[in-house]
Amino acid sequence: MIKLFCLPFAGGSKYSYRGYETDAPADIEVIPIELPGRGQRIREPLMTDLEALVDDLYDKLAPQLDLGPYAIYGHSMGAFLTHLLTKKILANNHEKPLHLFLTGCRGPSVDDPDKGKHLLPKDKFVDKLIEYGGSPDEILQDRQLFDFFEPILRADFEAIESYKHDSSEPHNIPMTVMIGDQEVTTADDARAWQKESTIPINFIEFPGKHFFIFDHQKEIMEIITSTLTLIQITS
Repeated sequence: MIKLFCLPFAGGSKYSYRGYETDAPADIEVIPIELPGRGQRIREPLMTDLEALVDDLYDKLAPQLDLGPYAIYGHSMGAFLTHLLTKKILANNHEKPLHLFLTGCRGPSVDDPDKGKHLLPKDKFVDKLIEYGGSPDEILQDRQLFDFFEPILRADFEAIESYKHDSSEPHNIPMTVMIGDQEVTTADDARAWQKESTIPINFIEFPGKHFFIFDHQKEIMEIITSTLTLIQITS
C-alpha cells in the first residue's frame, strides 16, 4: 500500500480531494490533509505564513513518514506546501517520498506576477476568483456563504504572496508537474520546477483553466497510479 498525502489549494480543505479518494485503486491510499481554520479544523486560527503551515503539516505527518512508501500531491498553494514540506522531511532524515505530484503552480523560483490579491476590495477579489475558476457560483453569489470563505481565501493568498524562495540545493526526488493550458501559470513558469530536482521532471499540460484537476480527475489519478506502480516495480 502506498500512501498519497494530498495538500489543498488556497481556500481548499481535505474534502477537495474526495473524488481522488473514490478513483484511487486499492493499493493507493489517498490521505487528504486538513489545514488550520477550515473543514474539520475550522475552530483553529488561520495562518498567513507558508512556513508556519509547513510546520503544522510536518507535525501531523511525521509519525507516518517512516511506516511505508508514500508520495505527496499538491495543487497550487498545495504545490508550494509540498515543496517546503519535502525539504523539511529531508532535513529531518525521514524516508523520502517516492514522487511529488505538483499541479497548477509556477516553480517556486519564479516571482509571483499577481501579488496583492489578498488586499483587493471585495468586488475585485471576487473578480479574481472568477478569473481563476473553480469557485462554485453558489459561493460567489451568496453573500453569507462568501463571507464565510473569504477570510480563508485571503489568508491563503497572503501566505503564498509573502513566500520568499530559498535557492537551496535541489533534491533527488522525481516530480510530475501538470498545468492547464488556459491558466495564468505559463508552461515555462511551471517548467521552472526543474530547478528543484536533479531528476528530469515529467511535464504534462491539460486543456483547461486553473482547476483542470477536477475536469481531468480520472486521468490525473491514472497518471499518479501508473507512476507509483512503475516506481514500485523498478525499485
